[in-house]
Amino acid sequence: MKVFIDLMWFFKQEKKAYVTGVLLLLFVAFLQLVPPKVIGLVVDHIEQGSLTMERLGQYLLLLVGAALMMYILRFYWRIMIFGSAVKLSMQLRNRLFHHFTSMSQSFYQKKRTGDLMAHATNDIQAIQQTAGAGVLTFVDSLATGGFVILAMALTISWKLTLISLIPMPFMAILTSWYGSLLHKRFHLAQEAFSSLNDKTQESITGIKVIKTFGQEKEDIEDFRKQSNDVVDKNISVARVDSLFDPTISIIVGISFFLSLTFGARFVLNGELTIGQLVSFTTYLGLLIWPMLAFGWLFNIVERGRASYDRVIALLNEKADIVDKEAALNVTPSGDIQYVINQFTYPNEVEPTLQDIHFELKRGQTLGIVGKTGAGKTTLLKLLIREYDINHGEIMFGGQKITEYTIDKLREAVGYVPQDHFLFSATIGENISFAKPLCKKEAIQEAAKIANIHNDIIQFTDGYDTVVGERGVSLSGGQKQRISIARALLLNPEVLILDDSLSAVDAKTEEAILTSLKENREGKTTIITSHRLSAIGHADLILVIDNGRITQSGTHDRLMDQDGWYKDMYLRQQLEDLVEHGG
Repeated sequence: MKVFIDLMWFFKQEKKAYVTGVLLLLFVAFLQLVPPKVIGLVVDHIEQGSLTMERLGQYLLLLVGAALMMYILRFYWRIMIFGSAVKLSMQLRNRLFHHFTSMSQSFYQKKRTGDLMAHATNDIQAIQQTAGAGVLTFVDSLATGGFVILAMALTISWKLTLISLIPMPFMAILTSWYGSLLHKRFHLAQEAFSSLNDKTQESITGIKVIKTFGQEKEDIEDFRKQSNDVVDKNISVARVDSLFDPTISIIVGISFFLSLTFGARFVLNGELTIGQLVSFTTYLGLLIWPMLAFGWLFNIVERGRASYDRVIALLNEKADIVDKEAALNVTPSGDIQYVINQFTYPNEVEPTLQDIHFELKRGQTLGIVGKTGAGKTTLLKLLIREYDINHGEIMFGGQKITEYTIDKLREAVGYVPQDHFLFSATIGENISFAKPLCKKEAIQEAAKIANIHNDIIQFTDGYDTVVGERGVSLSGGQKQRISIARALLLNPEVLILDDSLSAVDAKTEEAILTSLKENREGKTTIITSHRLSAIGHADLILVIDNGRITQSGTHDRLMDQDGWYKDMYLRQQLEDLVEHGG
């Protein structure tokens, strides 16, 4: 029952609803004592020949009144208890989603998407069941069972009550053992479901790659194996679950046998009347539900406990990147200085960046080039604090970036990553994602600067065209330019294009760069690219190799010295010449 203690914060929050619901449940449990007692009295009257139509009518009226009261009260306790359980699931789901949005990048490198989805669906559902059906079965089984046992002992025979309860300790021991088994197996079943969830999400997202490489059969087989694993683990849970009802039925059967055997002897000895024995066996029949409910309670509680442990463990994980105390709540602007002696990713041994020292004046354009894996993207992620620097610092507007709140720091930066993510919404909604209330003219202006406006107006629904999940209906170049337009709409102090022109042709690239130069005067721009033509106009160009700056300067200065930049530029010029028939 530990999960009830863990959820005490919520029960206190909704104490009015739960107290009302529990009181109504107790009253229903008390009213359930009326029919068996009435039946016993009627039997005794029949035996004594004293039953009249008037008395029978009174008994029937009493039964109908009790039934109507139970009907009404059951309606309202369901609203109170089950309604509160829905509020719990809403709160936990909101807490999880808020937690997901506040976590650092390293969190998502460790966690699988499907697993996080399972936490927000299956686990939350199991916890809701605990706060709803779990509370119901706990209170109802104890109240009904307690009232019935008291009625049997106080109004009929305490000796026969004790005899009928002899098998109950065995039931308690067995159901407790089943509960511990259920907890372990349900935890494994939930983990298997998380893996299947992740597999499904991954396969649907990567369906193009799967089809391109003709791996449909292999992917289906992999899914089948994981699906079978989920079935096996849930059958393992069901095997334990299926032990509850037979065990309880046997215990109840033994109780009935003892009651009838000894009850008949008490009737013959004159200690009980026939009507009292009938009432007693009817009361004993009412005990079947509390016993079954008690077994069901173990099932619900252990599932809820396993799920609650998983959710709380997730919520207890702390973000790596947080605001420092008294952080500046202003949007930074000004010059940017990098003074990084060394940066190493978490859980890595070898440093990714070393000896990175340069300054970028406000309004200048910085170009960063180098081989794949040289550290270009890492350099940019440190500016927006996806990771914090181990040894060194970055200054922005004369202050360390850690002095600003994360929200304000990122408000100053428009970042267009290599992996362009578009939402399953209209093109206009994707562009205005960060400014949903902006005017249509502003959206179109950003699209024109990104050189995507003419493409958009060619679509059937223009800016109202739904692009599909992750922009599946657009080409790579179109997705890149819509992502650029989304960042431009913010008119950020710093615009970062992280290899964001790789999917467009040279003519489109030139048009975009020209528009940026005309429309971002006084604003800082940082561009990483493998195509050197994209950064030739930059005020400062850095060549990164193995996490170090090997060359720096303007295009003309770098062309005057032998090195990687000059060799790569001449090679790309030659490739371009050959492509155009030279």
